[in-house]
Amino acid sequence: MSAQPDNLFGPAANDSDAQETREWLDALAAVIEAGGRERGHFLLEQLLDQARQHGVDMPFSATTAYVNTIDADDEERCPGNLEIEERLRAYMRWNAMAMVVKANRLHPEDGGDLGGHISSFASVATMFGAGFNHFWHGESEQHGGDCLYIQGHSAPGIYARAFMEGRLTEEQLLNFRQEVGGKGLSSYPHPKLMPEFWQFPTVSMGLGPLMAIYQARFLKYLHARGIANTENRKVWVFCGDGEMDEVESLGAIGVAAREKLDNLIFVVNCNLQRLDGPVRGNGKIIQELEGTFRGAGWNVIKLIWGSYWDPLLARDKDGILRQIMMQTLDGDYQAMKANDGAYVRKNFFGRHPKTLEMVANMSDEDIWRLQRGGHDPQKVYAAYHRAVNTKGQPSVLLVKTVKGFGMGRAGEGKNIAHQAKKMSDEDIRTFRDRFNIPIPDDKLAEVPFYRPEEHTPEMKYLHERRQSLGGYLPKRRTRADEHLKVPPLEAFKAVLDPTAEGREISTTQAYVRFLSTLLRDKELGPRAVPILVDEARTFGMEGLFRQIGIYNPEGQKYTPQDRDQVSYYKEDQQGQILQEGINEAGGMASWIAAATSYSTSNRIMVPFYIYYSMFGFQRFGDLAWAAGDMQARGFILGGTSGRTTLNGEGLQHEDGHSHVLASTIPNCISYDPTFAHEVGVILHHGLKSMVERQDNVFYYVTLLNENYAMPGLKPGTEEQIIKGMYLCKEGPKLKTRVQLLGSGTILRESIAAQQLLETDWGVAADVWSCPSFTELARDGQDAERWNLLHPTQAPRVPFVAQQLEGHAGPVIASTDYIKSYPEQIRPFIPAGRRYKVLGTDGFGRSDFRSRLREHFEVNRHYIVVAALKALSEQGTVPAAKVAEAIARYGIDSDRVNPLYA
Repeated sequence: MSAQPDNLFGPAANDSDAQETREWLDALAAVIEAGGRERGHFLLEQLLDQARQHGVDMPFSATTAYVNTIDADDEERCPGNLEIEERLRAYMRWNAMAMVVKANRLHPEDGGDLGGHISSFASVATMFGAGFNHFWHGESEQHGGDCLYIQGHSAPGIYARAFMEGRLTEEQLLNFRQEVGGKGLSSYPHPKLMPEFWQFPTVSMGLGPLMAIYQARFLKYLHARGIANTENRKVWVFCGDGEMDEVESLGAIGVAAREKLDNLIFVVNCNLQRLDGPVRGNGKIIQELEGTFRGAGWNVIKLIWGSYWDPLLARDKDGILRQIMMQTLDGDYQAMKANDGAYVRKNFFGRHPKTLEMVANMSDEDIWRLQRGGHDPQKVYAAYHRAVNTKGQPSVLLVKTVKGFGMGRAGEGKNIAHQAKKMSDEDIRTFRDRFNIPIPDDKLAEVPFYRPEEHTPEMKYLHERRQSLGGYLPKRRTRADEHLKVPPLEAFKAVLDPTAEGREISTTQAYVRFLSTLLRDKELGPRAVPILVDEARTFGMEGLFRQIGIYNPEGQKYTPQDRDQVSYYKEDQQGQILQEGINEAGGMASWIAAATSYSTSNRIMVPFYIYYSMFGFQRFGDLAWAAGDMQARGFILGGTSGRTTLNGEGLQHEDGHSHVLASTIPNCISYDPTFAHEVGVILHHGLKSMVERQDNVFYYVTLLNENYAMPGLKPGTEEQIIKGMYLCKEGPKLKTRVQLLGSGTILRESIAAQQLLETDWGVAADVWSCPSFTELARDGQDAERWNLLHPTQAPRVPFVAQQLEGHAGPVIASTDYIKSYPEQIRPFIPAGRRYKVLGTDGFGRSDFRSRLREHFEVNRHYIVVAALKALSEQGTVPAAKVAEAIARYGIDSDRVNPLYA
């Protein structure tokens, strides 16, 4: 065992007057005995306030004793049949274990191991049982349903319950982690893979807590704005103590307290172990988390000890047992649960003669039955009851458990517990005996699933409890019941028409005009959710402050500094804007809550989340992937697009790769438009897709802060814009031709290059706007796959090839993104055509736009050189012409590649 401090049971070493200390402590004890704990708490608060006013500014502890927050006498009693619930838990534990063990025994020819986890559910089964039996509401006419963020590694236990309920079949359990055939169960909670079952993906640890906080806030937002009644709904979040080390787990707990999210309950499963060993071997994770959450303003409920400890604590008049509880390190607590009662007697109670005497009449088996609080159904019920009835604060339950509870030698309390997915026949026998599973000895080797007959008391109780709470969980809604109409494209005329003579705007302004028009629509306008991360003025959106207000549950208690301005900063209890501050991850979590509202709240919402694009996918990429898993629907807007447009900002602001990152998410549809009409067509198409058809996609659109004249929509090109490519500006009727492809700001360099090619070199160029190289690539891949699998049928032609048909010459693609972005379509360029790609590979830097485009070799001069080089390679022009162009435009042929500069 670890060494203990010398003064564990004596007076504090720095106490200069022990007698005075004792008098104060006795006085406090007398107050508590006479007036109760609330009176004692009040007096302490008054003393602390007085001390601070007298300059005693030393910090005081934010933690309490290492005992349960709720005393045994104050517990709300569980109204359920605890004996039946215990049997049901045992059957679910067995089926969860059997599912994982079978998955790793059945197919040795395929490599055998499919993985899976037994120990996580083993530690949390009692907590899940209490929730399912008494607290968690399904969606019904009377209740919108609670949101459950299930601890990802506990999925087998949820499947085991659903099997008992008849929602999953034995065949599905036998196909755990075997999904290709369509009959399996996903390894973890994945809405994409089980769209009518799992609500939220949680196994990318840390994301569940973050997303849940903003989910709870969004439920309050829906209620405040009168869109949905959510006042009785709760968001329950299950996470592990090790998971709380993820930055995202604790990153937004201040938001929850500040906004008084009393609809939010965290349940931290403190089994003291992370994946490889103790969470805080040299410390106490429950105490650490208590201080963190209480300091942030949460209601903290600690559940550490089970009911068998209550008599011992009642006899602990000197507080020695409590001192041992506090001083014992988590690493030692883990070792105790990996051993036996004799070990605990010697190494825990044996630390002081009085505690050793306290258990003298207890057998080693009795000591071993001194359970942790998370395995005591009555204690768990009381903690849950306190949490759901707390008003004005979010609650966190810090619940102490044993990882691998019931697994015995196979992993209980051991460092190897998380990886345990196999059990020997003897371990299975021990498991059966410990939980009284009615499986005979001659069937044990088969590890059969067990489900009682439907007429048994256990099964009747199981169904009755869920029926009383509105139905079975988890359950996911795939479509909203409501049907909303999108305004016609013509309604957005402000962004479709050419700009007036002498007028210039940016695509960001075009987006703001589109959004402003949408907000005026009586049906769909209230469902738009503008989400900002403190850059509204940068994007020209400050006019929305006064128009629709910023959501704040407390309204605006102060007078804004800019109250005399037209676009003053206006916060409102019914505000429509979600202003997240400098917080891209929080903004994305907020967007996810709105983008999945059709599923969680049966309300179609249309979130528009705009931010500096460089601060997007590379910063919240894991959340974007989770959004894809959750089948999110909405718009993400990256401003400012490209590596050369945000002049002056530098390396960490200039985006040259977000479209490549976005392309990795299958249901993310991305565009890099150049003109206002493209923005309008794309956003309108997205609305039709996500609102009217309820397609499971979301859109990523990059925007520019560069002002220039807009040519307006050419009728008939709408579908081509959506597919990713249309003829923007046809070249003159000359024999020698090239095709110039571009997107975003660099398309305008291609247009400028078109003129140079004609006047300087006698070459005609057709200019193509390609708002989405990713969509073009996906179309090409679809055609290629079709052709591979249908060799006897007429081959399909990729859209890129269809567009280029009849337009001769090499193809040069130029964008403000790294070359990988337009390189996606190389396989689909017509055979025999040269394909050159220019891009902004390398780190960004500050300078004027023209200099940046010259540095990254994507300006009009480099486009001309690339076109002439391609023509020379096919023998149309001599190579000397290329050298001549390089000299004419002052290009340094020997400069360092910008990738390495």
